[in-house]
Amino acid sequence: MFDRMRRDVRTVRERDPAARSALEVVLCYPGVHAIWFHRIGHALWGAGWRTLARWVSHVSRFMTGIEIHPAARLGPGLFIDHGMGVVIGETSEVGENVTLLQGVTLGGTSLKREKRHPTLGDNVVVGAGAKILGGFTIGSGSRIGAGSVVVREVPANSVVVGVPGRVTFRDGERVGGIDLNQTDLPDPVARALEQLVGRIRDLEGEVESLKKSLKEASGT
Repeated sequence: MFDRMRRDVRTVRERDPAARSALEVVLCYPGVHAIWFHRIGHALWGAGWRTLARWVSHVSRFMTGIEIHPAARLGPGLFIDHGMGVVIGETSEVGENVTLLQGVTLGGTSLKREKRHPTLGDNVVVGAGAKILGGFTIGSGSRIGAGSVVVREVPANSVVVGVPGRVTFRDGERVGGIDLNQTDLPDPVARALEQLVGRIRDLEGEVESLKKSLKEASGT
């Protein structure tokens, strides 16, 4: 247990430049507190104490602003940055070294008692406010842009942006480390609009040329 707690603290210090000491992480990071509460609730859930497990989850939400269902499976090295508004549903599965920013939802789209929440592979980064809805898999090494809404499976080592989420980058080579950069994600909608604007300018030029040709022809 203490080894896992030490890893939780080390994870925050590795990925958050604002973390200045282990004591600060232990006392002031709600993402760490939510994970620790979840381990208690998850153990109670596995032992059959379902209502007590839900109560622990409820207390955790009240204390941290982060709601994690006690049945959810969280891998080691999870980092919940800031965390306010994060929701992790019952059948969610989170891999190793995953990063979730504030406002992330791992939600479901079904009312049946089945696998209805997403599975996140290892080294996945989910940007602030992103929503991942459904019982599919986000491949390892992928990045989900801030504010994206993902409703279908994502291949490994991909970048997803937009509403609904679109895969805009996929690299077959594994990139070392965990990339937290959310500022250079490509925007397919903006790119398409730029192409349309360029095409409109070309067409306007052609129309002006035709008008000029018609005037010259009518004047002769």
